[in-house]
Amino acid sequence: MSRCLYAAKVLLLGLFVGQVLATIQVYLSNVALYHTLTLMRDAGYLVVPNQRIMPRLQEFGPAFFGGLFFSLSVGAGLSLASFAVAWMWDRAFKRNRPFLALFCLLWVGVIVAVNRRGFCVMVSSYFLIIPPLAWVATIRWMPVPVKHGAWAKRLIHCIPIALLALLWSSQMDKDIFTDIRDHLLVSNPIGKRVNDFYYTYTLYPAEVFKSLDQRMLKACTIESVEESSVVSHLERGLLKHDYLIVPTHKAISLKITQEDNELLFRNKEKVILRATVQDFVSRTGGILKDLSERSDRYALFRKFTFFSLLIGFPIALYILFHALFCILLRLFFDSNTSLVAASLLCLLIGVALLVHVHRSSGIRIETRALAVALESERWQERVAALKVFGDKGLEIEGFPVYQEIRKSPHVPERYWLARALGVSRKDATYRDLLAFLDDPHPTVVSMAFYALGQRGDRRAIREIKERIETSDDWYNQWYAYRALKALGWKQGRSK
Repeated sequence: MSRCLYAAKVLLLGLFVGQVLATIQVYLSNVALYHTLTLMRDAGYLVVPNQRIMPRLQEFGPAFFGGLFFSLSVGAGLSLASFAVAWMWDRAFKRNRPFLALFCLLWVGVIVAVNRRGFCVMVSSYFLIIPPLAWVATIRWMPVPVKHGAWAKRLIHCIPIALLALLWSSQMDKDIFTDIRDHLLVSNPIGKRVNDFYYTYTLYPAEVFKSLDQRMLKACTIESVEESSVVSHLERGLLKHDYLIVPTHKAISLKITQEDNELLFRNKEKVILRATVQDFVSRTGGILKDLSERSDRYALFRKFTFFSLLIGFPIALYILFHALFCILLRLFFDSNTSLVAASLLCLLIGVALLVHVHRSSGIRIETRALAVALESERWQERVAALKVFGDKGLEIEGFPVYQEIRKSPHVPERYWLARALGVSRKDATYRDLLAFLDDPHPTVVSMAFYALGQRGDRRAIREIKERIETSDDWYNQWYAYRALKALGWKQGRSK
């Protein structure tokens, strides 16, 4: 049984440590965000998240559940990488010390790389704590090597993972996550809960490692700038890109000062960028983009997180389910049979899910067949038809059947209909789109906000602003604010 479970035990240890670290990291980020938003709100700006969400930033729950994002990505990735290296050192390199020294140098190199733009305690803690713990646990819990049939037993573990990785990679494109959401998650009650959980808590960890350019609202202060004309130019340029000027406060790390005709952009009192006033006025966007890139301490950490989410998370799921199946099958079969059966079961489940997603999302509808497809008995075909309207910018008002789809019990249908209404320019469809702002599912509401921004009808600005201030959903507020910007709305000057 130890051969079935030791990898899962190492992984669970890494996930536990990663969860502790991630909870602390997200909590600290949430508290910092709360103080920043408070300053913005007090200065008279429209803030996202709004005052309904802000108190949650100081609670333990959002930090813990938001931390799951990092524990299941970074924690899983580091645990699996450490497990693999420890296994190779023990099995392939026979615990050769020079190779151990090489692995240690690589480990140190990674830590240096993630801190190349400034030391970050929380990011470093993942790389300093999880790998050695996972390494020691792997060496300690690793079973005695099997002399007979060792390679066959190893292939039983490796072949299903390799096959699933190959098969799923063939479906990888920009729509893979949307297809998984539509056809594996929101199409069933359990999946809806998983989807709702993700969209409720994912923005908390996202705020941890965003660059300035990626943040929706950026707080800054202007100090030591005497000329009113320069201040005016700064305010206009900064507000256009959602850099909100607030009074000087210790919670604000971005400060702009002036020395002669040169503007100094400081982050945590360190000068990140210098630019003349004329240069800032002539290419504000370029200057702020450079500022974002130079002050971004999380670029490599974001890439590692995404890679871990894409590779480490699926492998972690496989290992955990494989261990669970081994435990259950061991009640009826011997250890070797349970091992083989669990591997085959994981492979079959992975293939079945892939086939379901491929069959459901692979439907293609020709323009001439839209009317027929919209009246199909299969909601998957109706969704495929709705996607054509959005992709090709076709007017949907001429297809009255869309009124029935508005009341569909299937979330993907209502979601893609909202997107299709975003390319329409008819008053009747505008009213239909506004009605989607009251949809019971937040994903549909988010798409409705996006579609209002795409329509370009500035009548929606007042409605969207009111929704931002009364919404209980951060994700909806995020989309609503982006819609405001798409419609040409700008933040006003502070009080």
